[in-house]
Formats: sequence, C-alpha cells, structure tokens
Amino acid sequence: MKNLKLYLLFILSVITATGCDEEDFLDETNPNAITTDTFWENAAQFNAGLNTVYGALQFGSISGSGLVFEMILGDIGGTESWYRPFAFRNLTYTDAQEHVRLKWNDLYVGIFRANQVIQFINENEVSDFRERQREQIEAQARFLRAFFYFQLAHTYGGAVIHTEISVEAADFKKPFSDIATVNSEIITPDLEFAIANLPRQWEGSNVGRVTWGAAVSLLGKVHLYDENWSEAAGRFKEVIDANIYSLVPNVMDNYTDENEFNAESIFEVNFSSTLKPGINGNAVDDSPWESGAEATTIATAMGQLSFGAFNTLLPSYYLHELFVFDEMDPSNAGNFGLTQSQRMGASIVPTNGDGLYYQLPIGERGGWAFGQSAYIKKHSNWYQWSSEDPNNRSGINFRHIRLADVYLMYAEAILQASGDAAVTEAMSYIDRVRARAGVITLDQYRNDNAGQIPELHISVQVHGPRTFTNPTAETVLTHIMKVERPVELCFEGHRWKDLVRWGMVKEQFDALRADEKWREDNFDTIEGEEPLLVVERIRPDFILSSQNYSPDVHNYFPIPTGEKQINDQLGG
Repeated sequence: MKNLKLYLLFILSVITATGCDEEDFLDETNPNAITTDTFWENAAQFNAGLNTVYGALQFGSISGSGLVFEMILGDIGGTESWYRPFAFRNLTYTDAQEHVRLKWNDLYVGIFRANQVIQFINENEVSDFRERQREQIEAQARFLRAFFYFQLAHTYGGAVIHTEISVEAADFKKPFSDIATVNSEIITPDLEFAIANLPRQWEGSNVGRVTWGAAVSLLGKVHLYDENWSEAAGRFKEVIDANIYSLVPNVMDNYTDENEFNAESIFEVNFSSTLKPGINGNAVDDSPWESGAEATTIATAMGQLSFGAFNTLLPSYYLHELFVFDEMDPSNAGNFGLTQSQRMGASIVPTNGDGLYYQLPIGERGGWAFGQSAYIKKHSNWYQWSSEDPNNRSGINFRHIRLADVYLMYAEAILQASGDAAVTEAMSYIDRVRARAGVITLDQYRNDNAGQIPELHISVQVHGPRTFTNPTAETVLTHIMKVERPVELCFEGHRWKDLVRWGMVKEQFDALRADEKWREDNFDTIEGEEPLLVVERIRPDFILSSQNYSPDVHNYFPIPTGEKQINDQLGG
C-alpha cells in the first residue's frame, strides 16, 4: 500500500538575520514567506512538518541506490573496475568521496527536520491536537531522529550532536561524540519516548508510519551492537511475544511492491513509481526548489545491464555458493515448485536459476560472462517488468527492519548471553527463518547427521566435501554470522555493520581472497563447472580489500573533508 504520501514543505531552513540596523526594505517581513512565526501553529502544520522527516528516509544514501557503496564493503558483494563503487570495494575511498559526503549530509537533513518538529511541539501552544496526537507526532519524530543518529553513529563511528535548531554560526561548531555518547544522549532516550507513545499498529491512511515495534526493535539493536546481550534479547523477545508480526509465507513479498507493509515488516520506507510521474528518480526533496520523485533508483543500480539497469553491485562467489547450498527440503520442493531455495530465487539469479527473469528465460539475453556468475534480484523489478524504467523510477519499498532479522538477532543475543544453554532455543528461531524458505532446517540436519550440523560457510568447491560440526554456542553463532544473516538479509543494508561489530572483516577478507586465489590458480579445471558455473575469468573482488583493510581506517567512514573545514572542532 502507498498510504503514507510524503510532501515537501518549504521550511528546510530558517535564516535569522542579525547585525543590520538600517530600516529599509531588507528588514521588511515577506508576507508570503513561511517562518517559525507563521508556522507550527496547528496540528495540520505539525503533521506536514513530520511528513518531511519521513521524506528524508527516501534519500538514496539512506534507503536507495547510495547504499550500494556500503553494501559492497563486506563479503557478499563485488563489482567491476569500471563502476564507481570500485573504490569502496578496494577500500581506497577518501573523506572527499561523494557518498561519504552525501550520507553525512542526508542524515543531518533528516535530523534537522526532526529537530524542528520536536523543538516547536514542545515550545508552542497548539489547541487543536486530538487526544494523544501531540505525543504521537513527537514520538514519530524522535524515533526517526534516533534512526538517523544510529546510522550516523555506525557509519562514521559517532556523530556531532544537534538536538535544537541552529540559529547562528557558533551552533554548528560542536565536537564529534563517540557511539556511546550518541546512544546515551540521543538514541536511547528518543527510543524510550517513542516506545512509550507510539501505537502498536496504525490504521487506514496512516499505515506505514513508525510503530512501537519499530522502536523496540531498534533499541534492541542498539543493545546488541553495544554487546548488552541480555538487554538486547529482552527487547527482541518483547517484539516476538507481542504477536503483531509474522513471517510471510513467501519471502519474496519482502522485496516487491505487491505485498508492502506486510505482516513481517517492522520498519519500511515508502516509495511509489506512480506518484509524481515523469520526475526522474534521482530527484529528492532536499532543497526548497526541488520536488522529490517519491520513487527509488536502487532497482537501476541492482538490476542487470541487459535489462536497462547497471548491475553496479554483484553477488560475491561466497554469497552465490551459500545460496547454491541453501538446500531445499525435499518434502517442500514440490510445494514451492523450485529446484533452488526460495531465498535464492528471490535474491540472486545465476545462469541456471529457476523461472523467468524480466519475462524471459534466464540467459536469453547477454550476461553471466566474464566472471559474473550471478546478478542481484532484490530491489529490482525483474518479476514484473521487461526492463527497468529508463527514468530511474521504481516503487519497491525498502525494508530496514523485518521479523526475520529480529529472530536472527534474538538467536545471536541469547547465545552470547547464555552460551550452550541457549543452543536449542536459538536454533528454533533460526529454523523458523529456514523453514519459511523451504530449506532444510538445522534440526533436520542434526537428525540426519548424528546430531551434527553442516559448516555451510566453507566452500565445497575450494575445500572439498562438506564438513559437519556439533551444535554449540560457538558453532551456531558462526552459522548465524557466516550463513544465515548473509543469505536471509543480503543487500538489505546490514552486512558491513555486522562484520564490523563482530570484528570479522579481516578474517572474512583473507579467507575469501584465499578462495579467490585458489579459483584463479585452478580456473582451467573449474570453468563452467558447478556450483558457480563461472566462465572466462575469476573476478578479483578481494585482491585489494584484503591487503588494504585497516580497522582504524575502514570500520567507519571518515568525517567528510568539507565538514572539517566548516567545523573547527572536528580537526583539520
């Protein structure tokens, strides 16, 4: 559903003039201008202002094609040397790189808009709020501000804290605060307020607004990232036990525009390909003179080159092989009508994939050559259009939090908190996700293999026959980290942050570069062979990232150079 329409409000900045004593026309008030003296007076205006905060979620760096630059950082994505994300794949980007600047700027636009709503709703007397409306508007703004700050903190390693509207130059010159400070001063109190004041569900035209479940889930994620395992588990269990959400039977419903704001969705950003037709998808509402397209451009970035897109992001061989061995449960294969897992069919397309692709048999058009073993399906219109829109428009919503993610985070948290005592419960939540996809559950593997589970993260192509291990807290955590989260949540914006918080970046880069080197050295014997069917060459995704990676330099983006020039408290 596209019930939550987002409107651009021409209040993106308020200029305060000072130091001018002349009484001339320059000091006259423009009766047509929107100012803080003429706005923020009634409920309709606060709702309009709140809609601009939601509008900031649509920025490409937050919920769109800009995320490609971050999705390529980890172990599940690759690219080619002629594409712009190449600097991020090789870890050669700088503090002047476009996405490094845009992400910072876009998040602060969202924060600025949220701060307006929060500040003026607490300063102004408004007589026409309905019961609980004032609290609910503030709660939405505070959740969104917390989300923007969470993204800042875990993209840049912290943030410059602004909680009020800046009115003079000195207000912009504040120090950089670390993640712990941002959490304690902004994110946690904002989310606690949101939890206390947001409804569990919205009805009618309000469907799509943030809810209690989104706030509790994000607070659980804050605790998870801080390694407060028990607190994280408690928050995730609140969401699970509320029985508001359930896994949708078809995992692909999370990646199309046909079942949006569904039972699994916890926090979702609205896009439309039909609102504001003709406006290029790249148009965003970040200035008073530009109207947002309401569409997303991520489909053009993800979709395949032969179908009007650019495939600037490609599945790594590691991810591709994980999907190959995401084995269908033989008892379910007939029900799904697939030879490969439902998750593969909804996420990536190899040359031997199931079904049609952009309404044609797979491989009928070019592709799957020069080392490109698979393409990404998620976020693209392969299931309904014959090609991507030439005007860069797609209406597929972006899901930031869904129940499958919460299940896996809960399983991780209880394993970290309770160790081996939590293995059975953790596996049961992992298996909910696996069973929905129609693949063999860990419990089935254990029953069929003398109590052991497979080490699915180890390449069979490179390292030989599948190995099995006993399910302990350590091995099940490894499964979550190296199998379940990348397969279930690939290209949903989580992977790099996951690898960083686990301290696993170097380990994964080195292992995948070693696998890559083996494939290069043995290419004559594996070309065109299963499981990957790679032809012509091995794409060197990790040759430079494995050499260049330094946690102090690359775990978080650098503060953009322009910000350091403006704010002397950020360093030179």
